[in-house]
Amino acid sequence: MFLETVIALLALSLSLLCRPWRMLGSRHGPGGMQQPVTSALLTPLLAVLVLLPWIWALPALHQMPLQLRWSAAPLVVLLLGWPLAVPVLLAVSAIAFGLAPALGLEETLGMLVWQGLMPATLAMLWGAAVRRWCWHNIFVFILLRGFLGTVLSVFLASLLGQWAGHVLPNVNDDLSRMARWLMAWSDGITTGMLTAVFVVFRPQWMATWSDAIYLVPPHHPEG
Repeated sequence: MFLETVIALLALSLSLLCRPWRMLGSRHGPGGMQQPVTSALLTPLLAVLVLLPWIWALPALHQMPLQLRWSAAPLVVLLLGWPLAVPVLLAVSAIAFGLAPALGLEETLGMLVWQGLMPATLAMLWGAAVRRWCWHNIFVFILLRGFLGTVLSVFLASLLGQWAGHVLPNVNDDLSRMARWLMAWSDGITTGMLTAVFVVFRPQWMATWSDAIYLVPPHHPEG
């Protein structure tokens, strides 16, 4: 529990240093309009706070043989950015604990770190590497960041959590790794599909997306 507390406090401190609340502040409308416009990120933020706690709390609300939860943390990072995703995931874990007190404080903290903060941080680092070393293209964004990045981030974070002692009850290590691998693919497929939908129909809901970077073809000077 000490390790999870340190990781959570460190992630929260770093995120607050980035002042993520600025992303939700009002801004002036286009064309010099003085009327403030509410940030479009409020919609995905509220959706995450309403839906994700139920998903995280679901295994504790029912007797399930495998206590596996859908993470969705990489999707939250794609929608809100890492600095804003950290306090939001903290709020999600608190709401999930309120919905299912049977989770217990220790399990809730482990869920926050290994199911939320760790895959979110790994997804952020993966996204930075993809943006730095891969060509900028909409399909690269969807496939590498939305799909593959989610699979790798969720699976690696779950393995780290298992190494830290958060094991599945009555399940051996080999079966546990297999179950976590399959859940990571489920997470990746869902995140990849939603990323494709949002990029096409609601790009303003994704803080990590930029038309100028991923849609405008690179300029090659003549001569």
